[in-house]
Amino acid sequence: MNTKIRIRCENTNISKEYPRGITLKEIAEDQQIKLQDDILGATVNNRIRELDYELYNPKSIRFIDIHDADGYRMYMRSLIFVLGKAVRDCYPQLALRVEHSLPIGYYCELDGLEHLAGGSQDESAANLERTIPLSIVTTLKQRMQEIVRADLPFEHQEIPSQEAVTLFRERNYPAKAMLFETRQQAYSSVYYLDGEPNYFYGGLVPSTGYLKTFDIDRYFQGLIIVWPDHIEELTKNRQLVLKNYIRERSEGGTKLFRIFQEHKDWLEIMGVPYVGYLNKEVQEQGPGRLIKISEALQEKKIAHIADEIAKRPDCRLILISGPSSSGKTTFSKRLSIQLQVLGYKTAEISMDDYFVDRDHTPRDENGDYDFESIGAVDIPFFTQQLNELLDVETEQTVEMPVFDFISGSRKWGLKQIRMTPQTVLIVEGIHGLNPQLSAGIDPKYIFKIFVSALTHIAIDTQNPIRSTDNRLIRRIVRDNNFRGNSALDTLRRWESVRRGENKNIFPYQENADIMFNSALLFELCVLKSYAEPLLRDVPEACPEYAAATSLLKFLSFFCHISEKEIPPTSILREFLGGSSFIY
Repeated sequence: MNTKIRIRCENTNISKEYPRGITLKEIAEDQQIKLQDDILGATVNNRIRELDYELYNPKSIRFIDIHDADGYRMYMRSLIFVLGKAVRDCYPQLALRVEHSLPIGYYCELDGLEHLAGGSQDESAANLERTIPLSIVTTLKQRMQEIVRADLPFEHQEIPSQEAVTLFRERNYPAKAMLFETRQQAYSSVYYLDGEPNYFYGGLVPSTGYLKTFDIDRYFQGLIIVWPDHIEELTKNRQLVLKNYIRERSEGGTKLFRIFQEHKDWLEIMGVPYVGYLNKEVQEQGPGRLIKISEALQEKKIAHIADEIAKRPDCRLILISGPSSSGKTTFSKRLSIQLQVLGYKTAEISMDDYFVDRDHTPRDENGDYDFESIGAVDIPFFTQQLNELLDVETEQTVEMPVFDFISGSRKWGLKQIRMTPQTVLIVEGIHGLNPQLSAGIDPKYIFKIFVSALTHIAIDTQNPIRSTDNRLIRRIVRDNNFRGNSALDTLRRWESVRRGENKNIFPYQENADIMFNSALLFELCVLKSYAEPLLRDVPEACPEYAAATSLLKFLSFFCHISEKEIPPTSILREFLGGSSFIY
């Protein structure tokens, strides 16, 4: 029997024979792999693995560090584990809850603070909501630093799922116990840090000594684990950050933070804050209640937004922006209905119809047409037409362009809009909140809305779901249903889409008058039946295989819900099909 296997390392482009059972870490040491930062893990045949992973067959491997997206996620999961361990060590009566991500890091809360002796009101925010005492944050940070200096290993074990259920119940992790109980798999992964068990649905770094860069700070009733690439910014401008923290608290937080908190309240209404509880509800009671309440809560929010618009007598123009697969189109149509209930007439405009001619379209760094650049929009012409329409005293009829993507130019004679004093224009497009777009329009006419799918349910108390994963799964299903694209096609474009969003959309989200969260509590249970077969078709030889396998594992946590009870006006129909709206 051959005791050697051939391993190809993409970092060095070296193929070499090694004994069966060699670990990734041993190969990295043998080939003296040097990356920009510490090696945190590797892709093995385009699948993410930890450094203690043993190889028994020929493979192609690529080592990654924190500058790789998967390495970054490994780092943050490990950091959450260390924070959870510090909470258990210093304050065993408290429990860490990782709520959601914010631009500077993960927002977390500590359950049980009200029972701590000597809890006090923060002196710098005495007239605001209760916050975590500075002494607790200082103690936790010091303990985390001690754990990092100790360079403790993260140990991984596969144990029977029923043992995992018992283990996490005994350790007072009910959400993790419920997850393993409802997932119905024979064996489950458990990590240990100095005897403390935990679970994460992705890999960790080898040991705590790798977590050299971290910080935590207070925010509202909780604290923030700062993203590593924001540490330098926080260190240099800490006083400014703290000043903004006080200002944001006095204003109830950023709009993004407030929408997350609102949906936290929704989860309490539903009684299913974590995936295990969601699965149990569906398995025992069926999905009907969850679907009906989720859809009703969204409709109530849309009606509320229509009411807010109606409070502004001069409002004639609604600008709607949001990232890919956020459900902007269906939201626009449902908002139009709610406005008509209030007595308005509505007219819808697509910002895409104001693209410049193809030969004037800017190009990106690769030389491709950059349709997501604000420079791709003919802002002077857009401003001219909107001002003509907003001059309601003339009640004129305006001929509207329709952009032909095949010829790369506008066409005329296909659409007209006649404005009256009761007409409201609804304009949807990614640049809706960019100040450049509306600079030539009187602000009194404008109401701005940001739409995104801000996933509010979590895997468990320390495994938040990334909103980008929710949107990516939506897009994979939609692109296959309506554009004939494979999951591989969508995954290949996704990083470019995300770069465009970070450049052209998210920097302006706080310009919104109001935010709308289009995520539905139950939607991943419905989407999984469509997405899973598409993701399984992604070839192992493609780099996108890593993302596909990660999404498949993520979807495996959710039980199945049939689409038959999804109403035809649901935002989810934009991706599944079967909508009563015409797109």
